[in-house]
Amino acid sequence: MASITAVAARLLRKTPFRTFVLYPLITLIWELSFRQGRLDLQPIFFPLMLWGYLQYRLCGRYRIKRGGGGPGLEIPPERLVTTGPYAYTRNPMYLGHIIFLAGLTLTLKSLLAGLLTGAGACWFHARALKDERRMTERFGTPYVEYTASVKRWLPGLF
Repeated sequence: MASITAVAARLLRKTPFRTFVLYPLITLIWELSFRQGRLDLQPIFFPLMLWGYLQYRLCGRYRIKRGGGGPGLEIPPERLVTTGPYAYTRNPMYLGHIIFLAGLTLTLKSLLAGLLTGAGACWFHARALKDERRMTERFGTPYVEYTASVKRWLPGLF
C-alpha cells in the first residue's frame, strides 16, 4: 500500500500529469455528476486541447534537443535556447498547458475547468517568474538580453 501511495504522490507532483490527465478526469466526473450523465460538448474547441498538448510536447523535445537538460527545470538546460518557438515566447511549454486547459474549458463548457484554467495560469505565471530568476543566475547577461527581446507569454503583447 505504501508503494501505491508513493507512486500516486509522485504522479500528483508532475505538472503534465495534472494538466493532461487529472484535471480532465476531474472535470469529466464533475460535469457528468451535475448534468445527469450528459455532457454539453462543444467539439469545435477540441483542437485547442490538441494544440496545447502538442505545443507542450514538441516544444519540450525542441528544448531538450537544443539545450540539453530534462523536460522541466529539475534538470536545467545546459545551453540557452532562443530559437524556434523560444524566439516568440519564453514559455511555450507552459503556454501549451494553458491552451490545453482553455480548450478543456470551452470543449466541456465547464465552470470547474474554467476555474482550473485560471488557477493554472496564475500558478504557471508564478512558476515562470521563479524559473526566470534561476535562468538569470545560470546564463547571466545572455538570458537578460533574451528576456528584453522575447515576451514571457504572447508575442508582441506580454
